[in-house]
Amino acid sequence: MSLLPLSLRPRRLAARLRQRLARADRVSLAAALVAIAAGVLTFVIAATVFSHHSANHDEGVYLTQAALLLGGQLEFHAGPLADAVHPWFFIEDGGRLYPKYNPVPAAMFAVTMGLFGEPRVTLAVVAAGNAALVYLLGSMTVGRRAGLAAAVCFAASPMAVATSSAFLPYAPTTFFNLIFAVAYLRSVRDRSLRAAGVAGVAIGLAFFARPYTAVLFAAPFIAHALWRVGSAVRRFGAESGMSTPRAFAALGRRALGVGRSGELPGPIRRHGLTALFGVLFVGVTLAYNVRMTGSPLTFPYQVFAPMDGPGFGKRRILGHSVDYTLGLALESNRYALQEIATRWFVAGPLGTVVALVGGAVALWGWRASGDPRRPVVVDHGKDVAETAGSPAFRRTATLLLVGVAVSVVVGNLYFWGTHNALADLSDPTDGLASLFGPFYHFDLLVPLSVFGGLGVAVGWRGLVAARERVVVRGVSPTVASAALAVVVALAVAGGGVTAVDAAADPMERNAAVDEKHEAAYAPIDEATFEDALVFVPTPYGEWQNHPFQYLRNGPGLDGEVVYALDRDPVENFAVLDAYPNRTLYRYGYQGVWTANPETRVTPKLAVLGRRSGARLDAETTVGVPDRVVRAQVRVDPRRGAAGGPDHVSYTVSDLGDSLAVDWAVTPEGVRLSDGAAAGAPEAAEPVPFDPEGDVVAVTVTLVDPTGATFTYRQEVTVRLTEDDTVEAVWPPERSTCRLVTECGNEGTYLPDEPQTHPEWVVFETETETSD
Repeated sequence: MSLLPLSLRPRRLAARLRQRLARADRVSLAAALVAIAAGVLTFVIAATVFSHHSANHDEGVYLTQAALLLGGQLEFHAGPLADAVHPWFFIEDGGRLYPKYNPVPAAMFAVTMGLFGEPRVTLAVVAAGNAALVYLLGSMTVGRRAGLAAAVCFAASPMAVATSSAFLPYAPTTFFNLIFAVAYLRSVRDRSLRAAGVAGVAIGLAFFARPYTAVLFAAPFIAHALWRVGSAVRRFGAESGMSTPRAFAALGRRALGVGRSGELPGPIRRHGLTALFGVLFVGVTLAYNVRMTGSPLTFPYQVFAPMDGPGFGKRRILGHSVDYTLGLALESNRYALQEIATRWFVAGPLGTVVALVGGAVALWGWRASGDPRRPVVVDHGKDVAETAGSPAFRRTATLLLVGVAVSVVVGNLYFWGTHNALADLSDPTDGLASLFGPFYHFDLLVPLSVFGGLGVAVGWRGLVAARERVVVRGVSPTVASAALAVVVALAVAGGGVTAVDAAADPMERNAAVDEKHEAAYAPIDEATFEDALVFVPTPYGEWQNHPFQYLRNGPGLDGEVVYALDRDPVENFAVLDAYPNRTLYRYGYQGVWTANPETRVTPKLAVLGRRSGARLDAETTVGVPDRVVRAQVRVDPRRGAAGGPDHVSYTVSDLGDSLAVDWAVTPEGVRLSDGAAAGAPEAAEPVPFDPEGDVVAVTVTLVDPTGATFTYRQEVTVRLTEDDTVEAVWPPERSTCRLVTECGNEGTYLPDEPQTHPEWVVFETETETSD
């Protein structure tokens, strides 16, 4: 006998699945396919177009936060190394580092990160869930076939495609908002306490994820719930012969179990349960604030940037600030809505027109439905009666969706984030909105998609009616059906082409960003790290994961690889002392890192070592081209120390095709060993450096007859230990510069990339230490 329960046997499972599929109708199956397709598409785009993450560095914040949650932590405990491992958008508090964002989206990513080792599965599940929920919401509001079209409109919108494919909080928050909307409407339609409870939990989680976003979405529903509760109180008062205040007090006592028992009116019980669960999660949010910031009303984002929240006037985050006036808010949000209407909703302007048609039909149906037998939407009769609910219910659902659109649009006027995302209001290819759309308006896709689905359904119904009229006038049914098929095929093809065109531009821009990232991270992808410490550059300031969000630390700062910022030499030595036995690397690049995807860099991953001894002797050999008349050799430390010159130099006039320079690092300072032989005895004097840690530059500048220069520059990080031995990080950082003696990453020397410098360039340094 099988040990499996009967319900778990494969044959019985297969039979049940076949039975359910047989009972399922075509619309439900089609909606399921749309949801699955949305999830698959999202996963594919996330794994290809965003394989190394996007230009929105919030992704690194949420993934780092997800890793912390998997490790059972809410923050890093970095101690004195906090500045060296400080991630982007994390707050430092006495060696503690915690993110400015609430943990709900990160927790969602952490689930599949822990289960499958791949957080992109969460992105796929959320995208599929959003499409399915839009179908359910549309079905209740405008009919099932229109709901199916709404799901397609949502899933195919460029803003949904791009934003859902990145590790950002907007699609996950909308997921909870949609669960709330569907459950709330079902609690109203079916008088379901269970649905009311689900609605409360969902909006509570949405609030915990993004409080302002949740409040904007829920505002119309809250207003509707208050109206229904008020109506129930008035009705109870009228039935009991009480005034409204007395009725309210009596119901309050009844809710608390005080006085005579009795059941609360249905709307009060259901909406009260929704409110109860919602308020519980508000309490969880405030408790999280206490845990992270010490105050229930102080959110982490306020600690990071106190003037970054909603409001007008002076707004600021880090070094960026603006006087956010109502006029600027109106201008920015008008442009954002224009971008959504023309670029980021499905099929661009065509899709927006269809949504407007659907909205007009819904408004007409709402105003003209005085007869309760008259349907609000055009759909097949059985579907309206069985699933769309009564006309009164659909009017309510439609009004709530209109309310969501209004609250999202009006509410975002009060938040300057849309202005920041747009960057240049005259350039649709600039700013983060050019890659993801005006994502603070992400919830606006919900009413647009539902009304767009209604517009599609109305269009289809109109075509069917036109076919019937043509047949009545004597045209062959076959000919009429063929004509209808041609019109539908042309409409679908035209809409599909328009939709693809609308999505192509942002996907191409994001793909260009990913190509840049893939090239930049190539040495990292090719390396196998085992107990490694990697120093990374700081092109945007001393932040990790900004811009290199692909290079993230684990929760314990002790994984197979630890990333540290390449900063001041004293601070770098502190990191080295904290990780004394790791294999050292320095990640760098040649070029200038910018947000422009067309501006590429050539990466470099150098293996480092720590050399120490009583003295470090080095010989640097550089190539010299024809026409060079002289060379100046110079040594100078960045910080220096009292008691000696701040630099020394000498000139060489007799040059061949190469020049060898001998120099040494000693406890007394850095010496140019050939200074005296070159006729500059003072150049042989040691140049003292800061014993706690310093960067010493040794440069060889070639000068041609016109005065043009070419400089070989190498910088070595050195210090003196307690027993007066010299310690250096080796090899030095090397660069070659035209016309200037220091050019940073633009001149990074890449010995394995000969095409990055003239063919006559030679830059080699040999060293040995003495005990």
